[in-house]
Amino acid sequence: MIRLPVRRVVLFLALLVLALIALFPMRIMLGAMGLGSAGLSVREVRGSIWSARLAEARFGSAELGDMKARLNLFPLLVGRARIDLDRAETGGSSSFKGAVSVTRHSIGVDDVTARLPVARLFAPMPVAALDLSDVSIRFRQGACDRADGLVRAEIQGDVPGLALANGLSGTARCDGDAVLLPLASQSGMERLSLRIGKSGGYTADFVVRGADPAASRTLEANGFAASADGLKLSVAGTL
Repeated sequence: MIRLPVRRVVLFLALLVLALIALFPMRIMLGAMGLGSAGLSVREVRGSIWSARLAEARFGSAELGDMKARLNLFPLLVGRARIDLDRAETGGSSSFKGAVSVTRHSIGVDDVTARLPVARLFAPMPVAALDLSDVSIRFRQGACDRADGLVRAEIQGDVPGLALANGLSGTARCDGDAVLLPLASQSGMERLSLRIGKSGGYTADFVVRGADPAASRTLEANGFAASADGLKLSVAGTL
């Protein structure tokens, strides 16, 4: 019987373990992390945890296209699994660069800079896209635990009587169990409040104050109604 030196056996086993880890499919990793709860869905996953490609990725209802994905090793040392994501192609109406991460009791997105087309999602509200800048959101045991980063809503077309060329912007924050995006125009007369729960359910309230009579008639013809806060249009659904 051939006896191999203990050092060689240990080295062989170590290399075998590293090879198995290196080849571990990203598809299985994404499923184990339950990233559907964070809003990520993918038609097909190809590659290992260190270098993968996600085909036809979506974040909620926003189409992101093909993306690159890899496991970030260092957060594992503190018990957090983090997948870094980057849109594989440039151009188009959407983009995404950031990460999704999971711990034993939490799930969320980290350091996201993205452009998400939302016109169909928020219709008939005149919001074309959401631009995120370094946004991080974390839910712990079903409740918002952290939310920060700048969000800007781009308004589609010209809304008569409203000066919204620069859109509406604000900083994400927690509001009870939900994430709140309190966005406002430069004048502060137009406000969009978007609340998002862990399951992806959302409510959006667009309020316009101080509109002149002509603008008020146009807004009312497009679904806005008088309220205590001003002319208001509300939508609800699931991301």
